[in-house]
Amino acid sequence: MAELNAKQIARAKLIELGKRLAEQIRRGENPYFETIVRTRSNVISDQGFLELGNKTERREFLNMSQAKSFMQTIAIGNKLKKFLDEDLHTSIRGLFYQLKYSLGEDVDENLFDEQSESNELIEDLEAALNVKREDFNLTTDRKGVLAGPIKIIDRFKGEEIIIDGTKMGRSGWMIPSDVDNDMVIEEVNADYVLVVEKDALWQRLNEDRFWQKNNAILITPKGQSSRGTRRLLRKLADMGLKIYVFTDCDAWGWYIYWTLKTGSINLAYLGREFTVPEAKFIGVTMSDIDKFPFLKKLTINAKDVDIKRAEELLEYEWIRKHPQWVEELKKVLTTKKKLEQDALQGERLTFVGDYIKTKIETNDVLP
Repeated sequence: MAELNAKQIARAKLIELGKRLAEQIRRGENPYFETIVRTRSNVISDQGFLELGNKTERREFLNMSQAKSFMQTIAIGNKLKKFLDEDLHTSIRGLFYQLKYSLGEDVDENLFDEQSESNELIEDLEAALNVKREDFNLTTDRKGVLAGPIKIIDRFKGEEIIIDGTKMGRSGWMIPSDVDNDMVIEEVNADYVLVVEKDALWQRLNEDRFWQKNNAILITPKGQSSRGTRRLLRKLADMGLKIYVFTDCDAWGWYIYWTLKTGSINLAYLGREFTVPEAKFIGVTMSDIDKFPFLKKLTINAKDVDIKRAEELLEYEWIRKHPQWVEELKKVLTTKKKLEQDALQGERLTFVGDYIKTKIETNDVLP
């Protein structure tokens, strides 16, 4: 028997859930299903990334506080099976509109009023069935852009397209939300991956052909990384490539790094599949201000919200265990300064590439 693919497994799990609930009803029982508790108290980081512990909770139909959300979850599951049966994709917004209808002519209430309701329950299903939403044919925003020595085979609607990362011109290849189903990394000839927070800096490095001169894959998540970008980085790390991250020198840029490295509390149920604990941080760091004198006049005053965010990062035990990061964050709190990665262009436009190359060659990185 042929091995089931991810979407077939997702469909089978939805059917199994439906059969189990139907059997409970036939036996006259209160229908229920179990999901993993998705709160900080059930998040662990022992293996270098955030994942959920083993605490579970029941979702019951005959429970006044859970009846509506139980019904909503089953409605979502039914729609997801339909999408898989039809081999059609939609966004989580599209799913919301598929389910935004009245509960009946005599009932002045909708199944869903706000998308935030359905988003939360999609995550419940992902955690309960151990299936990522992309395998349910749910798409998310495409934000990441790539260039460099990589070839990807994209099979879409009967067509097989070869994506050559060295022939993407000035725009790069837009990373899709699903890089697993019908998509295969055919060939990689890079030594490492460089993740650049801002698209403007990615364009600067792409114009300099940084990826060609340094045999690297150049990726920008354009801010916080999308699920597709995180998943692609995990796959590239599994192929043995080192992952380096380059962001602004402030708590927000640094949080982008830590989300790539360890994941986030909200998405801890995704575990290792969407994180890269092996990733290293190139910069920009507060220490760089002392190493490169021209940066001292290019700093920006940190706002109260920046200071508060830095204090919050210091509270995360997975960050606090690294003395270098504690020192960097305390420098922000002491000096009340921050620095954009764009400031590295203050010396000369091509300094950015030299800065990154030197950092990697000398292993001047943070964990």
